[in-house]
Amino acid sequence: MAAFEYQALDASGRTRRGLETGESARQVRQQLRLRGLAPLHVQAVSEADGKGIGWRPGARRRLGSLELAVIARQFATLVAAGISVEDSLNALVGQAESFRVRSVLSGVRASVLEGRSLADAVSAYPAAFPEIYRAAIGAGEESGKLALTLEYLAEYSETSQGLRERLGQALIYPLVLLFASLLIVGFLFAYVMPRVARVFTNTNQELPWLTQTFFDVGDFLAGYGYAVAAGMALLVLLVAWLFRQHSVREGWDRLLLRLPLTRRTVRALNTTRMSRTLAIMTRSGVPLLTGLKAAADVVVNLPMRRAVNAAAEEVGEGVSLHRALDRSGLFPPMLIQMVASGETGGVLGEMLDRAATAQEREFEARVGLLTRLFEPMMILVMGAIVFVIVLAILLPIFEMNQLVF
Repeated sequence: MAAFEYQALDASGRTRRGLETGESARQVRQQLRLRGLAPLHVQAVSEADGKGIGWRPGARRRLGSLELAVIARQFATLVAAGISVEDSLNALVGQAESFRVRSVLSGVRASVLEGRSLADAVSAYPAAFPEIYRAAIGAGEESGKLALTLEYLAEYSETSQGLRERLGQALIYPLVLLFASLLIVGFLFAYVMPRVARVFTNTNQELPWLTQTFFDVGDFLAGYGYAVAAGMALLVLLVAWLFRQHSVREGWDRLLLRLPLTRRTVRALNTTRMSRTLAIMTRSGVPLLTGLKAAADVVVNLPMRRAVNAAAEEVGEGVSLHRALDRSGLFPPMLIQMVASGETGGVLGEMLDRAATAQEREFEARVGLLTRLFEPMMILVMGAIVFVIVLAILLPIFEMNQLVF
């Protein structure tokens, strides 16, 4: 039996949508009619187009880290209690609050009921389940340690979500400060400066160049503010398009790895993601080469991602992991030493997890330092801008006083 999403009209003419299982779309339509519903559309739960019934245009069937963590944690608890995979999936579908989560789990359950393995069922939803989930679940099924593997995956998702939340919290205040500063400067130029300018224009006084320049800028923004805003929006879109180009993104990522202010922060973030992923894969029994490929997918810096892929090729040729990673020169020495120790002692997964924790702490410390530096810098810059604006207004007043006396 397969899972189908449906959209139908009830007796009062209201639109209903939900999930129904059946052998075919035709059977599901018959079931809906027996329930007094008029089916409008019935579609198998599938990731073929990334969209489902009732979804807004462009919506994607993607699960967040928190949703994945909840699913993995609950799934692990049920499996560890001796409940079968099929019954566990039934329970997960029943208690899922989100339609998106429920539709994905229904599709996985339908695939399992058809006789597929859980890993194959999960692999049918690549947008919902990352590569680390698909590979780790497959290894957990083969080794008979599915519950333990799901616990690892839950910890991984919770840690990833926690890192994102802490990063977001650290950036909230600087971003709010930057936005408020731009609004204040825009208000001064577009509203205050033109009105002050009319006062001095009536005196027929020759204005200092600084004052005249600010008045001209204010007049321009007051008259063409919408055009400036549209131009800035187009500029943002252009920059976003450029960063989607591989060559531009490559150059930018290389620059981030060379700048003293960002080098260690970017390296720590990507090392944390790579080490954490590879640790979960290794501890779940996934082959090292498969784990390295999954670890490369979570590295967002392109030169570092290429280094992980190159290391995977070298490991496939018989080179040790710590030597393969060390050759790129992009990974911190502490990670190389801990990987070497893990390979020697047969505890690679544990050492990778420790390295990820250490790099995560360094990343948070670096981000905290950068945000603490950003705040006084923004205050100084704003103070300087306001000072220059006030000076531009006061200069003609000083000249008028000199003429009077």
